[in-house]
Amino acid sequence: MLNGLWLGFFLVAAVASFGRWLVGGDATVFATVVESLFAMAKLAVEVMVLLFGTLTLWLGLLRIAEAAGLVGWLARLLGPLFRRLMPEVPAGHPALGLITMNFAANALGLDNAATPIGLKAMRELQSLNPSATAASNAQILFLVLNASSLTLLPVTIFMYRAQQGASDPTLVFLPILLATSASTLVGLLSVAVVQRLRLWDPVVLAYLLPGALVLGGFMALLGTLSAAALAALSSLLGNLSLFGIVIVFLLAGALRRVKVYEQFIEGAKEGFDVAKNLLPYLVAMLCAVGVLRASGALDFALDGIRWVVTQGGWDTRFVDALPTALVKPFSGSAARAMLIETMKSQGVDSFPALAAAVIQGSTETTFYVLAVYFGAVGLQRARHAVACALAAELAGVVAAIAVCYWFFG
Repeated sequence: MLNGLWLGFFLVAAVASFGRWLVGGDATVFATVVESLFAMAKLAVEVMVLLFGTLTLWLGLLRIAEAAGLVGWLARLLGPLFRRLMPEVPAGHPALGLITMNFAANALGLDNAATPIGLKAMRELQSLNPSATAASNAQILFLVLNASSLTLLPVTIFMYRAQQGASDPTLVFLPILLATSASTLVGLLSVAVVQRLRLWDPVVLAYLLPGALVLGGFMALLGTLSAAALAALSSLLGNLSLFGIVIVFLLAGALRRVKVYEQFIEGAKEGFDVAKNLLPYLVAMLCAVGVLRASGALDFALDGIRWVVTQGGWDTRFVDALPTALVKPFSGSAARAMLIETMKSQGVDSFPALAAAVIQGSTETTFYVLAVYFGAVGLQRARHAVACALAAELAGVVAAIAVCYWFFG
């Protein structure tokens, strides 16, 4: 799938370039395309420098949290909920702890770090699966919740915005939180309907209702604020949450007599290993997206969508954020490249760049996650996983655009 997508970017760019030369008489288009190749390769390295530091920092802190028992405590806290949502998984099974760690990494926005943990969880769930080829209900729920991209602290999005010169990288904190809540809720409800999960079970309601009430009350409070106040609150909560989690992890480690420095270094080494493997993918996708933009093909496609939106009488500012939404289900690296390219071409604090950042933070690479997670354990029948995951994906995109108009419109 990625091979076809990447090759398709270059072939479409080639057709558009020759069209501009032969039909439009623009002989400079090839120089523009080649210049874009080198510029995007340079940009990929610049982004990677900060990405190295971000992943190293947060995986180091996550290792402290794990050593301090916070992950185990969270697993025990969520155990009763998972036992109702995944009744075929026994209490105390290793899969529950791995699922918790995976969600913790996703919540911190460390999608690249969450994948290895998620693969271990999928293997543990497969050990309980009576079928060697069809996904179990527990595996489908786990995958859909992953595909819903429940992100509480999107630190990598903050990092991309900081690298592109945003005055306040955490400005998108609240919009991403609200949009990702919508995608996760739709993902959970869609799976619950198909699997006939008893969401009205007293234990399940004890977990979900307080969260829903808090979120509803919080949204009601946000509805009373002006756009400037919303932006200021998002910035405050984003930075406060980031620093607060760092302090909580360190204090928990110190209280449990964990050698926090040594544990941080061990986790940081893992983060360095994860980050260094991303550079080839980032270079490949950024160059492909850069060529697509330089050839005029991307602008041509967006102009067509913009015309349709205009005919419907709607505002068109979100259209430039759609490339991130369109490629996100297929490739995280392509969506990341689209996001960075949008920030660079439109301005990091422009409405399209803000919308693209929120879309990136509230959606997931559905087909990639499905192929990797199910492929790792040899599953061939996804059953209802794809439909439920795409429903969550669509909810995330729609919610992201709506929330951006609320906050920044």
